[in-house]
Amino acid sequence: MIRSTREKKRIVFMGSPRFAIPSLARLNYLYEIAAVYTQPPRPAGRGMNEQLVPLAKYAKQLALPVHSPQSLKSADALDELAALNADVLIVVAYGLLLPQSVLNMPRYGCINGHASLLPRWRGAAPIQRAIAAGDTHTGISAMRMEAGLDTGPVIATLGCEITANETAGTLHDRLAQLNADLLEKVIAGLPDILAQARAQDDESAIYATKITTAECAIDWNAPIAITDRQIRAFSPYPGTWFNGPKGRIKIAAARPMTGRADNAASGSFIGLGEAGQMRVATVDGVLEISRLQPAGKKVMDARDFLNGQEIAPGHVFAPQHDMTPS
Repeated sequence: MIRSTREKKRIVFMGSPRFAIPSLARLNYLYEIAAVYTQPPRPAGRGMNEQLVPLAKYAKQLALPVHSPQSLKSADALDELAALNADVLIVVAYGLLLPQSVLNMPRYGCINGHASLLPRWRGAAPIQRAIAAGDTHTGISAMRMEAGLDTGPVIATLGCEITANETAGTLHDRLAQLNADLLEKVIAGLPDILAQARAQDDESAIYATKITTAECAIDWNAPIAITDRQIRAFSPYPGTWFNGPKGRIKIAAARPMTGRADNAASGSFIGLGEAGQMRVATVDGVLEISRLQPAGKKVMDARDFLNGQEIAPGHVFAPQHDMTPS
């Protein structure tokens, strides 16, 4: 039986992006956070000045000790971590490899909150890959970490539906909250809950590889259902795009319309929607783009974009094979 008492546990929390913040907030409220580890500051903005990653900024607001080593392999980094004497190390999208010496340090091991139902979508982009593949269900897996990439035994899971209009942004936020719920349950159940851990079926594993710029290009000859999933999977980041008369155009918001436009070539502009949306024919439907971002400019309504362009119905946007990623 899982214990529910909140006995004192020293936690070292490792993470970097915004996805990790709800989990740190929850665990900091309930338990003792000995330290927070994040990736080092990164150049960002027009001046490319170094800025703290989102979790580091949040941890400093909580007045928690923050460490941002370049790696965890040096003797100094290992000694510093060992001195924290953590009962458990919680990892949420940290982004740095944990050597075996770190995995062996905590009394209850290292537990990772991963944004998929393992072994499906191991790796870097599980949220985006699930939407792009047309999955209707996903969730969070709490996994006891080992040396392989997301290969460790799964302790517990929480599932959720992927809705028909889901974007990576909306699913990201829901899963971040589910992650906090699941990690709270797992830590409350330590150490007894570790006995529930079950090995993954490696033969069923699917990897969520990193997203490339080239695969974000719209292919007007692809089925409209595929294009819809592509747009939602890569929204808001990195965003799908196509080439316009004056450079690349990123799609900020769009919806698919079934029914082929009569005598319209794939990729051709066929006019405006009722609210000024830009309608583009695909091989088996119409993509109605309501918001977009021209290269070097801010996101704007499609109507405002078209007011400053010489794009008449019948204009054909370049096919994918003519595009050169930046």
